[in-house]
Amino acid sequence: MYLIKTPGLLKKLYPSLIWDVKPAARSIFLTFDDGPIPIVTPFVLKNLEAYKAKATFFCIGDNVTRHPDVYNEVKNAGHAIGNHTYNHLRGWDTDSETYLDNFLKADYLMQSALFRPPYGRIKREQIKMLRDSRPGLKIIMWDVLSGDFDTNLDPEECLRKVIKYTKPGSIIVFHDSLKAFKRLEYVLPRALEYWSKAGYNFEALTL
Repeated sequence: MYLIKTPGLLKKLYPSLIWDVKPAARSIFLTFDDGPIPIVTPFVLKNLEAYKAKATFFCIGDNVTRHPDVYNEVKNAGHAIGNHTYNHLRGWDTDSETYLDNFLKADYLMQSALFRPPYGRIKREQIKMLRDSRPGLKIIMWDVLSGDFDTNLDPEECLRKVIKYTKPGSIIVFHDSLKAFKRLEYVLPRALEYWSKAGYNFEALTL
């Protein structure tokens, strides 16, 4: 069970986390979790380039180690990089010391001030520990969850929901993963076209 649109109450419960952005212009913030990997990440980069779009990639450290060439493609294209732990750990199911060590292992590779907890699951104690270890860390959540990871979700429905709930300032989650690729391959080019025609700008997170 998951929500496409993050409810306002949840944002109020965790006000120190970043859920959306108050843009000066008509901007949205595309983010991609779980890469970088061959095939899927280059597909994303190609589609972003077609619209001169910048995005933020929350990378798994293990994938950065396995696919440094793909990781460098993301960086060289001018996109922002965020930490997504080294092994995609679920904070609620992980003791805090292990979680911190895994975060730092990925941080050593990426040196990013942006972090997104896998599954959006993180304990308050872990939030404090991560911030203490890396002053200035911004923990990025989302306003719109595409659901592209849901193998039971029709690509057409995925597209419809993402378009319906996106507004100026939305942080939108996609996944450059094999599990999500069937839906991402359908949704991303069509959403980019729709948003572009609607006058949106596509910005990377530079908080």
